[in-house]
Amino acid sequence: VSPPRPVPRMASQKKAIVLDMSKYVDKSVRVKFMGGREVVGVLKGYDALLNLVLDEAHEYLKDPTDAYRLLDETRPMGLMVCRGTSIMLVCPTDGLEEIANPFLQEEGEEEGQ
Repeated sequence: VSPPRPVPRMASQKKAIVLDMSKYVDKSVRVKFMGGREVVGVLKGYDALLNLVLDEAHEYLKDPTDAYRLLDETRPMGLMVCRGTSIMLVCPTDGLEEIANPFLQEEGEEEGQ
């Protein structure tokens, strides 16, 4: 009978960071959350679970008539901690530009023509 193998200890294993957020520290980022909320703020800190600390944060308000549409209006949130499990997307605001939807058809156009 062979001796029992040692069980690896979880504490000795180092967690690998999936995303390198260090290049965005002290820069403005836009964060999209599950449920549709969007926030813009200055990234002040993060951890391996993608929990974020944003300063000077502003939340984009939703259109009361259309829950999927965001308005250009914002409300100040100040300093906030964003839980990593609810974050869907993080992107820098530098170079962010809205473009027209190339797949949207004019009302007079029909498919196949």
